[in-house]
Amino acid sequence: MTEAILLVGGRGTRLRPLTVRTPKPMVPAAGVPFLTHQLARARAAGVEHIVLATSYLAEVFEPYFGDGSALGLHIEYVTEEEPLGTGGAIRNVASRLHSGPDEPVLVFNGDILTGLDIRALVRTHGATGADVSLHLTQVTDPRAYGLVPTDDTGRVLAFLEKPQAPEEIVTDQINAGAYVFRRSVIDTIPAGRVVSVERETFPGLLAAGAHLQGMVDSTYWLDLGTPAAFVRGSADLVLGRAPSPAVPGRCGDRLVLPTATVAPDAKLAGGTVVGEGAFVAEGARVFGSTILPGAVIEPGAVVTDSLVGIRARVGERSVLTGTVIGDGATVGAHNELREGVRVWCDATIPAGALRFSSDQ
Repeated sequence: MTEAILLVGGRGTRLRPLTVRTPKPMVPAAGVPFLTHQLARARAAGVEHIVLATSYLAEVFEPYFGDGSALGLHIEYVTEEEPLGTGGAIRNVASRLHSGPDEPVLVFNGDILTGLDIRALVRTHGATGADVSLHLTQVTDPRAYGLVPTDDTGRVLAFLEKPQAPEEIVTDQINAGAYVFRRSVIDTIPAGRVVSVERETFPGLLAAGAHLQGMVDSTYWLDLGTPAAFVRGSADLVLGRAPSPAVPGRCGDRLVLPTATVAPDAKLAGGTVVGEGAFVAEGARVFGSTILPGAVIEPGAVVTDSLVGIRARVGERSVLTGTVIGDGATVGAHNELREGVRVWCDATIPAGALRFSSDQ
């Protein structure tokens, strides 16, 4: 396997306001766009040619990654004029692939952080003679996911979408968003229309008697679809819990980018990232959070499990827990924002305007 398709066209609506101006794969995680980690891991697994299937804010990818040579890759870009779904996106880029009909092509979603052994998935694909091989992972509560039961050889038996009743939960294995396709199978996906691999392509292949193989790899896996998950994923990359050769520094309790400024008595911990040109003032405490480039954390502010957007500002002695501050937004002094709060881009919250507890 030497080539891959990376699906990066989603609108990232669950991540807004992070994705108002930036496509989800380009939001920084551990100091670099999240997509950088996926590209670096693919390259480490032997991939040389990657086609990015883009749609939403497609124009930002190529100026950043260029032809991919800086990462040791050859990257091409294909933009969907209208969103085509996961299967439609795969089919839409098929003409850019160089693999022969029986050769393997890696396909993975642009919002999954995983420790998957990519080479092992490819070996499983080859050894079993599968038409498509899927990375499966095990989760404690599978109700939010599609279940993928397999037999004792790992062959996929069915695709069960988001079961709710206890009797419907027949396995804890879910589709983890990485696949190896036999090249010829990609050409069977209908062209020019919306197609879901999860709901149409895979069930259709099963019904036609194709061989779909599952490989359970329950190392690190995280769907970065929500702000809380994205912040946690970034922290886990910094802490070394999630593997990536693209983290720009040593793994540890904090990652401070070269042009950032942190006051000597400020406290950073829990996998916190302070981006380029950002400033963390004296007495501030930042735990498990992502401070994006140019943001300012004023004196005495406390930021926990949160993300502060590009050139945003958190006022003096404000307290943020589990919140997202959009690019260019300002949270005035002495505010208190708790879990789930999202402050939109360029919004301003006056000093002392919001609290969840007594001002005493």
